[in-house]
Amino acid sequence: MRGLCFMKREFFYQDDRSNKFWTIELSGCEYVTTHGRVGAAGRETRKQFDSEDRARQEYEKQVASKLKKGYIEGAPPAYQPPDWASMSMTEDVFWRIIGLFNWKKLGDDEAVIEPAVRALSQMSEDDIRQFEEILAKKLYALDTLAHASEIGEDSYRPGKYFSVDEFLYTRACVVANGPEFYEKVLADPKEMPEDAEFEVLLSVGQEAWERKTGSDEFDHVTDVCYETFSNTAGWPDIEAS
Repeated sequence: MRGLCFMKREFFYQDDRSNKFWTIELSGCEYVTTHGRVGAAGRETRKQFDSEDRARQEYEKQVASKLKKGYIEGAPPAYQPPDWASMSMTEDVFWRIIGLFNWKKLGDDEAVIEPAVRALSQMSEDDIRQFEEILAKKLYALDTLAHASEIGEDSYRPGKYFSVDEFLYTRACVVANGPEFYEKVLADPKEMPEDAEFEVLLSVGQEAWERKTGSDEFDHVTDVCYETFSNTAGWPDIEAS
């Protein structure tokens, strides 16, 4: 009996960093996927199964996974890269900048933040200052005893040495992982990442300022201080040592 054959389905994904396509075609006991950057040759992958039913189940699972990740079915429209210079810094734009981090470069912190620095440097000087304001408030909100008590081996414990810098860099890691993770951790300190940090987040504004102005004198003072123990309401009856 001739195997079942389905039309090829096409999907695309576009955001501030990506313009990608993904296709899948099922034929009998095999499906073929192709993926890559729109306009470039894609990479093809073939997978075979021991039955047509099994192949179709996996085919549908793959499609569902892509839809869950935000892919849209159909041919991609013309890609319009974001015009950062025309934007004003808001909460939404702040998170869009954070979302530019290139985690494929993990291990090279400067390469991770480079897309964000490049985008932010296209905005106005006031916008760079506002980026720092929003960042400071995010870090300040996480500066609490409850959060400091959940960072792993070096968590805050009375009478034990506690690194204020490490806690700051762990809070930076939370922000760097985007708005959904940030809100989850803010609401539940037990969701704090353990033994993880991302200090380089603190240099995004500084590097963008230097690229924008040619000066390394970025002396903006934010309304709140993000240094550990600054949020006194988050540290009841605790004195900074």
